Amino acid sequence: MNTRDLQAFVAVVESGSMIRAAERLFLTQPGLTRRVQNLETILGTELLDRQSKPLKPTAAGNEVYSLARNVLRAVEDLMAVASPDSEPTGEMKIGVPPFLSDLALEHPIDRLRSAFPKLTLRVTAGWSPGLLENVERTALDMAVVLMPASIPLPDTLITTLLGCKPTIIVAPRSFGLTDQPKTLAELSGYPWVLNQDGCGMRSTLSRAMSTAGLSLNVAVEAFGSDLQLSLVARGLGVGLTTPEVLERSPNRASLQLIEATDFKNVLNIWLVHGALPGRLVRPVALLRDVLLEKLESTG
Repeated sequence: MNTRDLQAFVAVVESGSMIRAAERLFLTQPGLTRRVQNLETILGTELLDRQSKPLKPTAAGNEVYSLARNVLRAVEDLMAVASPDSEPTGEMKIGVPPFLSDLALEHPIDRLRSAFPKLTLRVTAGWSPGLLENVERTALDMAVVLMPASIPLPDTLITTLLGCKPTIIVAPRSFGLTDQPKTLAELSGYPWVLNQDGCGMRSTLSRAMSTAGLSLNVAVEAFGSDLQLSLVARGLGVGLTTPEVLERSPNRASLQLIEATDFKNVLNIWLVHGALPGRLVRPVALLRDVLLEKLESTG
């Protein structure tokens, strides 16, 4: 079995397109197709559902994809063992929550590119539960996740605590709320502007409301802290954010910080990964150190 055939199949699954996969591997489309067909012939089964758009693997293809990635990682590790001081190459797939992509990722990415210019960085933004799942099934090499302290992380992963971030409640000044602390019962009477389901902040608020026997009226779901705070400032509802995001918001003057007596939430920021191939040990260590530095400076 030729590892180049495995590379071709993995590229097609990850890009969802023969054309994009061929561009990624610097192949002609017929050349890429032949490699995938070679693999299907060797294994005696169809690996791709060619009627789907984008292209998706069959049930057998999903299993082959996972195993093929493991084989390719093992080959990379063998090369790293042969040349332990060689410059890291290939791809590094990083998952981050919207909070981090908004606030603290630009400088770490610059540092990684400067230190390891031959390493291709593929950054995906998503909610923490999904990122954890993707790290567990090796679709991501590593991820940064935001999790409530009460939620344990999978013991199959290697975890590093990078810091903690408090969650705060903000309301538009146009609501005319007093500066006196509020209860969740009082705040439940207002509409909310929140992230979609899967966001750690929203999940924690939803659990707190449910435990108190209260309903959560979500008026607007909006992705991204800047858009959410803009909508809150315009009077569409109450929202959740972090202190540093509120501080840098251009809508700060139109927003009021609300102290909730029965909602004190802190999210832990974790760096998580599985067993790393040798070529990624130094890049992940650098990313960890730069993120620690960046988060401490913004804390």
